[in-house]
Amino acid sequence: MCRAYQDLCVPPEVTNLMVLRVAIRRLHPDTLAIRSWRAARKRYYRDLLTAHQAAQQMPGQRQA
Repeated sequence: MCRAYQDLCVPPEVTNLMVLRVAIRRLHPDTLAIRSWRAARKRYYRDLLTAHQAAQQMPGQRQA
């Protein structure tokens, strides 16, 4: 599983939007301001959402 996703400490039951909100709050404002890093941020968000989907599919997890 993605280390960045584990560092967010969100349960698998939360929505994708909540995962993104937590991730954006964790980023430094200067990181968000640099336009040339937009593609890297999008890739980071996609990786987080992929890890979140995998966490939801793990056996033994409650389904919402």
